Amino acid sequence: MQTFAIIPAAGRSLRMGQPKLLLPWGQTTVLEHVIATWRASRVGRVILVVHPEDAQIMALGAAAGAQVVQPSIAPSEMKVSVQLALDYVSEFAPQPTDAWLLAPADMPGLTSSTIDALVGAYESSLIADPAAALRIWAPRFDGRRGHPVLFPWALRTEVDELGPDEGINALLTRYEVAYVEAAADSILEDLDTPEDYERLRARHGQ
Repeated sequence: MQTFAIIPAAGRSLRMGQPKLLLPWGQTTVLEHVIATWRASRVGRVILVVHPEDAQIMALGAAAGAQVVQPSIAPSEMKVSVQLALDYVSEFAPQPTDAWLLAPADMPGLTSSTIDALVGAYESSLIADPAAALRIWAPRFDGRRGHPVLFPWALRTEVDELGPDEGINALLTRYEVAYVEAAADSILEDLDTPEDYERLRARHGQ
């Protein structure tokens, strides 16, 4: 089974006031840490979508092992970034039961074990029930859904058919969503403001 991580990273970090993915995280940056987490998981390829003007993020992402998609025109929203990544993934001839996993780039608390639990649950469900190829998987903590979210490749065309006012989350209302219970609430954490950054650094010992 082929698996692909899709990491939209074409935002401009307006609430942070600086490129948040380049902020220090331990001995590296937020971006490099996140990519390393994905690469340590069972996911086969990591696809990073960057802004056309973000040469540094592109270079860091590629050096960290991601396959970088850098469009000539800035994606207008996350859905467009996802579509660009899916177009790129199409080059690898994925089968309907292959999977792509989606999570923001600003989740330094994400763990490989959470990713692997999702991939494992989906893989097991395919063996038990062929209808699982139309089932979405997500982690959950205390009743709240987090990231990453796993989508079967069979739903790829659904992304292009979303309405202009619909995001990727619309798919979660149209198809069954199965859950893996997460051990910690880091599946809910992202990094939007300086306060978020300092809080997460303290929490994760950075």
